[in-house]
Amino acid sequence: MILTVTPNPSLDRTYEVPVLDRGEVLRATAERMDPGGKGVNVSRAVAAAGRRTVAVLPLGGAPGALVAELLAGQGIEVVPVPVAGATRSNIALAEPDGTLTKINAPGPELTAAEARSLLSMIRTHARSAAWIACCGSLPRGLAPEWYAELVARAHLAGARIALDTSGPSLAAALRERPDVVKPNAEELAQAVGRPLATLGDAVKAAEELRTYGARAVLASLGADGQLLVSDAGTYFGFAAVTAVRSNVGAGDASLAGFLTAGGEGPDALAAAVAHGAAAVRLPGSVMPSPADLDPSAVRVTADVPVDRPLREPAS
Repeated sequence: MILTVTPNPSLDRTYEVPVLDRGEVLRATAERMDPGGKGVNVSRAVAAAGRRTVAVLPLGGAPGALVAELLAGQGIEVVPVPVAGATRSNIALAEPDGTLTKINAPGPELTAAEARSLLSMIRTHARSAAWIACCGSLPRGLAPEWYAELVARAHLAGARIALDTSGPSLAAALRERPDVVKPNAEELAQAVGRPLATLGDAVKAAEELRTYGARAVLASLGADGQLLVSDAGTYFGFAAVTAVRSNVGAGDASLAGFLTAGGEGPDALAAAVAHGAAAVRLPGSVMPSPADLDPSAVRVTADVPVDRPLREPAS
């Protein structure tokens, strides 16, 4: 079982528009409504793969009730932690060329009692989890050290932790040695305090995160592929994608693929790349099913082309 923790979930509305004209009335050609948040997306991708997943998340108000209903409809076991504030609603505008404009609401502020309830629920379900995926930004009311405390408690329970967060929350959690961290290129650059212009720069940054405490680093580099740096070695994976429909949740789908494939080694990296490539071909934040995957298009190598410039340099 893969347990996911999403401290700041959302109800996501995605509208496909012909072009984004600022100040004009836009008429959408398609729309979707999905439960959102990084951990939520990981659970959705795990469930789509036919694996058991439990999603622990604070939920409040009508949006929170709808998130729980949508998740249950996708075969996900939901463990809601009731909160007084309403779950946030986010909006995404997707253009035909793949450009995505997102408006993310701040979400509710959790009280100290609600924060304790969230940790208690995680502790209750951690014992039966092979992996715990802790994902996304922290809501107001939770200190940056909250993830660090969660990682420490999870390790005491014997569970492995995958952490997908950034900024002070990531920095604080690294000292508790999460089993894998999953930054994107911008988050990786931010974590080491310098820009990334080549694959070699990204490798060095991932190695630096390991010196800070991460046991493994799974770095999503967008169109440039993905890196896995761990005790077992350094691997680079990529797959050509000719048509990008939406990149919402692609990194979350990658993490789900990585964890369902065991969470270590080149085979897990190949699964991560396959899931990410499939996700960007789907609308909104739809998570790929096995039928959407094309493993034959994935290439994984230990011979990393360190001099290759990143098509999307990170600053």
